[in-house]
Amino acid sequence: MTLTTDSLPSIFEAFNNKKVLIIGDVMLDAYIWGKVERISPEAPVPVVTVVRREERLGGAANVGMNIRSLGATPVMCSVIGTDTRGETLRALMLNSGLDDAGIIESPHRITTTKFRVLGNNTQMLRVDEETSQPLEEAEFHELCSHIDKILKTEVIHVIIFQDYDKGVITPELIDFVTDMAGEMDIPVAVDPKKRNFLAFKNTTLVKPNLLEMKEGLDLAELPSDKASLRKAAQQLSEKLNATMILNTLSENGIFIFWKENDVTKAELLPAHRRNIADVSGAGDTVISVASLCLASKLGAIELALLSNIAGGLVCEQAGVIPINKEKFMAEAIRILNSRNLQ
Repeated sequence: MTLTTDSLPSIFEAFNNKKVLIIGDVMLDAYIWGKVERISPEAPVPVVTVVRREERLGGAANVGMNIRSLGATPVMCSVIGTDTRGETLRALMLNSGLDDAGIIESPHRITTTKFRVLGNNTQMLRVDEETSQPLEEAEFHELCSHIDKILKTEVIHVIIFQDYDKGVITPELIDFVTDMAGEMDIPVAVDPKKRNFLAFKNTTLVKPNLLEMKEGLDLAELPSDKASLRKAAQQLSEKLNATMILNTLSENGIFIFWKENDVTKAELLPAHRRNIADVSGAGDTVISVASLCLASKLGAIELALLSNIAGGLVCEQAGVIPINKEKFMAEAIRILNSRNLQ
């Protein structure tokens, strides 16, 4: 479907009919919000006077929140600890309307938690509590069993691998899921990290940022010009047998490389001017929008354009916040209108 101001409402409406299987590292994002008015006499650091505390869903669970905010139905699959943080995470999922049937509890793991301290709406410190060890064999088989059941009993329109290198996603799990997805003709989108970077073979879309692309391909440097990006994307596409490579480039926009009728194409889309408050969670939003575009069978450029707009929008708010669908559509219409006037 062509992306126009007239077609956008029906595209966004079609998101409501999609069901998305999300596999990856779910996390708890814990925030301390406060004011900074002085420097500590103990060390040259700011003193944050606490105003409020907040806990939100993060990691793959934030992808679930984005998918839900866009109107689609997320189905979460992950492994957490049998700890207090895990209980909090599950409660947040249920209160947010996320089904926790695919969440497995393990006594051998802790629930990943990122503690952020914000003073005067600026992030000042982050403390991570986590494990990055791969799943034990019993946990792996239990997770595969959950995924197998979901794929055979639910109508899944797209699968997302949301990898944060915390151990839930392994090469064996990737092979298991992509084999099933291939047999069932379900597109697979990937937000990769370094450890499994080259293990995501036979997928539809891979979305690394510029640093992940550089490290994953072991490149000495990777400039953000179109020619350099195209060369690197071609290399990654061939290694993974992936149909699309989507590179997020922060202030330089977004780059899309894809295969169409055995011909490779590429496009570099500029970023839109934003008042950036926090880039946390922007990648979660981008993979969410890109995946729903895949499920809706939008073209590569349309997919990149909408993902680019969404990723920029969520950076205007502090903390990890899912996309607001109404604001997203209004902004997409505004940008499409401005493009038509140029």
